[in-house]
Amino acid sequence: MAGRSLLIDVVVVAHNAAATLPQLLRALPHKQLRSVVVVDCGSSDETAQIARDVGALVLREPHGGYGAACARAQAHFAQLPAVPDVVVFVPAECATAAASVPALISPIVERGAELALAVEASAPRRSLRAFAMTRLIDTVYRERIRSVSPVRAIRFAAWVALGMSSRTDSYNVEMVVRSLKLGLSCEQVAIVGAGQPEELTSRSLFHVLRHATIR
Repeated sequence: MAGRSLLIDVVVVAHNAAATLPQLLRALPHKQLRSVVVVDCGSSDETAQIARDVGALVLREPHGGYGAACARAQAHFAQLPAVPDVVVFVPAECATAAASVPALISPIVERGAELALAVEASAPRRSLRAFAMTRLIDTVYRERIRSVSPVRAIRFAAWVALGMSSRTDSYNVEMVVRSLKLGLSCEQVAIVGAGQPEELTSRSLFHVLRHATIR
C-alpha cells in the first residue's frame, strides 16, 4: 500500500434514520473517503432518499438485523474492482461520531493497527450489563476493553478473515472477540458520540464463550 492513499469506505446501517442521517452525512470527512454506503434496513421514512441526495450508495437489507446489514456491505465491497483497505462503521444513531472518523482511523493509517474501537470520551456511566460485558471479555481473552461500541474501523482483509456469522445486534461483540482470538492488533480511540456500549445478553455471551473455544 506504500505509494498510494488508502481506500477508505464508510458503512452506515440505518433504519428510519431521517432525523439523524443528514447530520451524520454532513460531518463525515468526505475528502478522506472513497465512498459512503448506507445499508437501509427496511426504513419507512426518507432514509434512502436522504442518503442518495448526498451521493451515498444505498443498499437494502429489509429482513435481516444489524449483522445481516454489515454482511450485505461486505459482499458489495468484495465485488468491486478495488476492495477497500479500511472500512469504518458509523451507525445512523451515532451521528456525532462522524466528525471523529479521522481520529478513529489514525491507528490503522498511521500505526498499522488492524482494528480501531471507539470509546466514549466523556466517560458516561455504564450500565451493569455493559460493565459485565467488558469484564467477561477481560476474563476470557485477557484484554482490557473499555467498552464495546458500535463505532469502529477495521482493515477490510481482516474483516473478511474474521468469518463473521452473526446476523443480529451481537455482530459488534462477535467482531471484537473474533479479533482478539485471532490476535489482530487493536487500539481503542476516545471520541465523542461513540454510541451506546454493547451489554451482556444471552447472544453476546454465546459469542464470547463460543469463540474462546474455537481453535
